[in-house]
Amino acid sequence: MRKIAILGSTGIVGSQTLDVVRLNRDEMTVTALSCKNNIDKLEKQIREFHPSVAAVFEEKAANDLKVRIADLDVKVLSGITGLTCMAPESGADIMFSGIVGMIGILPTIAAINEGIDIALANKETSVTAGHIIKPLAQEKHAAILPVDSEHSAIFQAMQGRGDSAIRRIILTASGGPFYNMSEAELAHVTVREALAHPTWSMGPKITIDSATMVNKGLEIIEAKWFFDVPPEQIDVLIQRESLIHSAVEYADGSVIAQMGPSDMRIPIQYALTYPNHRPSPAKPLDLTKLLRLTFGMPRNDVFKGIPLAYRALEHSGSMLTVFNAANEWANQAFRDGLIGFTDIYRIIEAEMDRHDLIAAPSVDEILAIENDINGYLNAKYHCHVL
Repeated sequence: MRKIAILGSTGIVGSQTLDVVRLNRDEMTVTALSCKNNIDKLEKQIREFHPSVAAVFEEKAANDLKVRIADLDVKVLSGITGLTCMAPESGADIMFSGIVGMIGILPTIAAINEGIDIALANKETSVTAGHIIKPLAQEKHAAILPVDSEHSAIFQAMQGRGDSAIRRIILTASGGPFYNMSEAELAHVTVREALAHPTWSMGPKITIDSATMVNKGLEIIEAKWFFDVPPEQIDVLIQRESLIHSAVEYADGSVIAQMGPSDMRIPIQYALTYPNHRPSPAKPLDLTKLLRLTFGMPRNDVFKGIPLAYRALEHSGSMLTVFNAANEWANQAFRDGLIGFTDIYRIIEAEMDRHDLIAAPSVDEILAIENDINGYLNAKYHCHVL
């Protein structure tokens, strides 16, 4: 029986993870659930899945939850300490990290230190701290299993590769809702328009990142850490229907791609049941109704998330944190109506320009860089975003 702790269980990806658990109750049980402050939804999840531990980031909400579930034998933790202790205290053997943002770093490291496997959907952890968590996982014999549909596809395409040399990794992207727009048109798009992704159902932060193509930039960085492939061997291809989720090209010219419905529950389940493919809650792909597969190149002159990511990778070290943290701030500021869509790129680039590189930042330095960027941008724009 797989014992699962879910970091961020009330979000879209966390809720989809619980769909997977419902279908696999013969193989899985939930030991811990967590959220930021959505205790209405968390209480319902607790009463259905009976974890031994619940963690709520906001202390007041955690205290309210304690009162609500006083009739249950559930330990309620709070704050970043609660999120960090959640998986080890619950006896989990795998932690699903579905939380958004760099807040996922400390809980992930804590779980790895206890030898707990990680199903990693929180891309900020691998982007900013990949140089820390990967060797730590090897030392502690903890597996890190990719959950993003693209990295899951690459992971699946690499099964049985043996010693075969990889020519390149091909990350696919839908292109988002604005793929055919000019830079001038992008400057006027609204938050509502940016949140209307053509194929995927995701949380608001990731949906905006997809529209800017910063999400694909983050995935390029992740791919480097996950698969030990240099950036020059990682390409991006637009696949508008989001049916081919990524591919690996080998030295002999063979391209092995993974296809499937645009449903995150498939890669989530594979991470939790690896190496087995089990029946999933997703609707099967009907190839007889597939009319076309269309491909194109990313428009990097307009959607600058990808070239900015390659620039961050060229410097590496703390520049990866700057790329990520500046984007987190700008993404939220756009959603709050404080900046325009294309301002996101300008803010990321400006923060990268003013940064003094640290070659191998510690966790404390990573978090300090994030705090510095948030403070600087809040002061510059006379607001409080993060």
